[in-house]
Amino acid sequence: LLWSATGADAVVAFTSAYIVRGGLSDDWQPIELPALLWLNAAVLLASSLTLEEARKNLKGGLRAACNRWLTITTILGAAFFAGQFLVWKQLSAHGVYLATNPSSSFFYLLTGAHGVHLLGGLLALLYADLEAWRYRLGPAKRTLLEVTAMYWHFMDGLWICILLLLWFRR
Repeated sequence: LLWSATGADAVVAFTSAYIVRGGLSDDWQPIELPALLWLNAAVLLASSLTLEEARKNLKGGLRAACNRWLTITTILGAAFFAGQFLVWKQLSAHGVYLATNPSSSFFYLLTGAHGVHLLGGLLALLYADLEAWRYRLGPAKRTLLEVTAMYWHFMDGLWICILLLLWFRR
């Protein structure tokens, strides 16, 4: 919990610095956001929906259905993570790097910080998924899935905020 609290603090600090820095000088050159970012956002939103289906099925005692939805969620989470890596590859192919200009630096910083935290959520999803398929996760042992879902939904909402910030402040 401390790790995610400091991560949220860091994102707030990065966001504030991004807004302030964008208006300080004329060296700010907005970058063209790859369209893949929007597809990645849709994948992440879909993963939250499938995670809710897993929770609903677990609560109802439908363990096999829960397992399927949880696996789909984990796959979607991995797809988002891979998609973000592809976004970085697209940007570098167009000559946009971490040190290209302040705007690109903040893009990599914000998306990278989110990616590190998302990786933690993905590992938690993978662990919950493995426990579910081993039938160690049942209606009476929902805490693992509940806590993982709270964290995952937070990462989802945070991504939408970051994406909108990057979009409106370009």
